[in-house]
Amino acid sequence: MEQLQRLFLTCLVVLLLLGFTTETAPEFDPYKVLGVSRHASQAEIKKVYKQLAREWHPDKNKSPEAEETFIKITKSYEILSNEERRANYDRFGQMEENQHFGQAHQGFRHFHNSFYFDQSFFHFSHPGRDSSDNKFLLQYTQYINEIVPDSFKRPYLIKVISDWCFECVYIEPVWKESVKELEALGVGIGVVDMNYERKLANHLGVHRAPSILVLINGKMTFFHYAVVRENLRQFVESLLPTRLVEKVTDSSYLQFLNSWHEENKPSVLLFDQVPEIPLMYKLTAFAYRDYVRFGYVDQGLTETIRILRQFNINTYAPTMLLFKENTEKPADIIQAKGMKRQIIDEFISNNRFLLVPRLVNQKLFDELCPVKQFHRRRKYCILLITGEGQPFTSVNDAFFDFATANSKDILRFAYVYQRKQQPLCDALLKNQDATPPQVVILERRSSSGKVMYRSVTGGWNGSDEDKRRLHEQLDLLQRDPSYLTFDTMLPELNNEFASIFLLQWIYSAYDYICQIYTDLLYSNWREMMPILSLIFSALFILFGTVIIQAFSDSGEEKPTNQKPKDRQRTTNESPKTGSTSSCPPKKDFVEVTELTDINYMSNLVKLKPGHINVVLVLTDASRHVLLKKFAKEVFPFTRTHTLHYSFLNVDKHAQWMDSLLESVPEVKCSFDEDDSEGASASKPDYTGHVLALNGHKKYFCLFKPVFTGEETDCGRSSDEDLGSGSSGREKLRSRSCRRATTIQLHHKLDRLNLWMERLMEGTLLRHYVPAWPELEKMNPKK
Repeated sequence: MEQLQRLFLTCLVVLLLLGFTTETAPEFDPYKVLGVSRHASQAEIKKVYKQLAREWHPDKNKSPEAEETFIKITKSYEILSNEERRANYDRFGQMEENQHFGQAHQGFRHFHNSFYFDQSFFHFSHPGRDSSDNKFLLQYTQYINEIVPDSFKRPYLIKVISDWCFECVYIEPVWKESVKELEALGVGIGVVDMNYERKLANHLGVHRAPSILVLINGKMTFFHYAVVRENLRQFVESLLPTRLVEKVTDSSYLQFLNSWHEENKPSVLLFDQVPEIPLMYKLTAFAYRDYVRFGYVDQGLTETIRILRQFNINTYAPTMLLFKENTEKPADIIQAKGMKRQIIDEFISNNRFLLVPRLVNQKLFDELCPVKQFHRRRKYCILLITGEGQPFTSVNDAFFDFATANSKDILRFAYVYQRKQQPLCDALLKNQDATPPQVVILERRSSSGKVMYRSVTGGWNGSDEDKRRLHEQLDLLQRDPSYLTFDTMLPELNNEFASIFLLQWIYSAYDYICQIYTDLLYSNWREMMPILSLIFSALFILFGTVIIQAFSDSGEEKPTNQKPKDRQRTTNESPKTGSTSSCPPKKDFVEVTELTDINYMSNLVKLKPGHINVVLVLTDASRHVLLKKFAKEVFPFTRTHTLHYSFLNVDKHAQWMDSLLESVPEVKCSFDEDDSEGASASKPDYTGHVLALNGHKKYFCLFKPVFTGEETDCGRSSDEDLGSGSSGREKLRSRSCRRATTIQLHHKLDRLNLWMERLMEGTLLRHYVPAWPELEKMNPKK
């Protein structure tokens, strides 16, 4: 309740301050702020605005009044760049929406998140998400699976908001106007609520609200300018790739239309009277850039009079012409005063292929000749295998004439150059010894490449007889689909337009440099962290792997050259145990450490991925014998850097073995069976067992001792011995058991080297545990 009272008092004080500033605010004149006359043109206003904005931008100008001056400049441009607002200001003077603009530092004017909010858009409503944003709300899975792939066809303008965000309310009217305009042009809109989609906000790199960004081609770019509708529009337009639309005049239109042969795409010309290319046309060109070439003709230029007369263009309405192989007559045309994006999309989508396109990549082949799904949706592809150059011109023209006269929906005509698609041609012509030109009729049966096909007999020379024969075979195919008798697996087509690796690398490097420049310009250090982390990581890896390795190698060679006698003496020494040296396993001894409470975490739980700790289980009595045998058996494997050797004293940590085996029931059962067969087994004997522990993947491999020698004499007794009751025989059997036990301890690790070989091969049985037991809690019993 106290918080609500405080909030009410705060709002009351703010209202009083606003009322005070209303009385004392001086008159605001946008012409004086920009320094232009009342008769200045839009070009002059825009030029002056860019100069002043660059001069007074707070990131570049550190003077105290830079922020306020920049906001005044932005507001002035917002008024004068809009003809309707400018006319209202000229007629009525100071308007309601900018009457408090002069007192920016006294009102609710903020410089926030690298762009600016104007108090004229502030409304004292409940601070939260606007209802109109609900249909644009994004979720993380939707963003990853839908929005990012779709950003390669159209840019997305995304706003990040949160609850109780007063700055979000400032930009709400501008955002609504911009969304209404840009969505109609083809720009995708998205809204992210940080309170409900924290994961998506972190993925975008947004840490405060409000934030505005544009996603295009899977790449995010943050908006840093004043939140004005014109700025948002220009920002989206600036992120589109250059040369999407080519300006065409009388001197270049023939070259533009005749490039269909090299580009393998139809051409679209838009005729309009505006000097700048419309944004909607650029967005359309961005969406269909893989299928169609786009050109723009300015009807107001004297350099376009001939092309207007050539195609009889009506200058009173925008006109769009689409050309295919015939450059003298358009294949389709639309003309309307208010062209909508849906009409343009339908117009281009229905004409995105040439009449007889060349198969230049697998994507075009999949779209032109789709896989058969149902019987009524059969698509037959009539493919001409031909060559390049003058000798094949007449043959290709004859095939084009035949395709133009037989434009049925189930028939798709295309051609390939044998030299550029040699694997495809070899797969289709393997059943006959034929050279191009050849015509093949095929039907795709699966996306993996299986097709049914048949070559047209007699080849293809473009004669009337060849046309008649092909026409008869197509009629027969439509009546009897089993006419295609051969099947084969087609390889993936070569991408003839793929750029070389060097160009791809140069383009990627250019994009990264531009991104770094933008981030440095606006001090976007939080957004630059991934790039900076990548650079420092690369430098660290370079220093660690090259420089340090060079010094370490030179340091290892010096002792070898200076003291050859020491090396010979070390080689003749027997393997040592219990050493704690940290040198790599190039010396002739085995480094075996004891597992204790101190080193347990580093030697097992936090062991590096791929590393294994081979642990010998022993007691105080068997320590000397087993360690010596253990070092001898594992010595051939000491050059493997991923193996570590330790021993565990069960006299100190017996409960650790019990806890480990209880987590794996099958291993525990095997121990219980062995104990039940023994003479006496109140507690399992773990002496001589070896464990290969993988701390990262949480599994272990078990080596059980091999019992040899005279243990069978001790383990069983004859009926005569049991029934005699002779004390002498019992003493004799007791001495025999002690002798067998000594031999058993010595031979427990006899086959450990074979087990180690299987460990290195990865063929041992692995026992997985949910978690490693805690050694520090396993205290020895007193």
